[in-house]
Amino acid sequence: MDNFQITPGPIMPFGDAVKRCFSKYADFNGRASRAEYWWFMLFICIISVIFSALGQAASFFNILGGLFQLAVLVPSLAVAWRRMHDIGKGGGWFFISLIPVIGTIWYIVLAATRGEAGANRFGDAPEC
Repeated sequence: MDNFQITPGPIMPFGDAVKRCFSKYADFNGRASRAEYWWFMLFICIISVIFSALGQAASFFNILGGLFQLAVLVPSLAVAWRRMHDIGKGGGWFFISLIPVIGTIWYIVLAATRGEAGANRFGDAPEC
């Protein structure tokens, strides 16, 4: 056990991850770190829950929530695509999540997998 050490690398802050995903709105090339991917997914979940809760009070917020979901569709697909690139898989592996239950679980495991160290066929390793 003495030889086993976990040395975490730099972690991308929440705000930086959201900014990066929106700045790479439709960029399906390159790689996305775990932090970038998961922070952006958390951002989408938080805003969606807020719109859903406010939608109980006024249906106007349901419309805004739908527009928000439409606005983040492309960036969320792009970051998921780049996340698969980080682990050395083609972006099309995202579609495994469309298989009910098992595919979703498999995709979550893939998205949570540590990226390949150094450059791979999709580009250099993300800095965070």
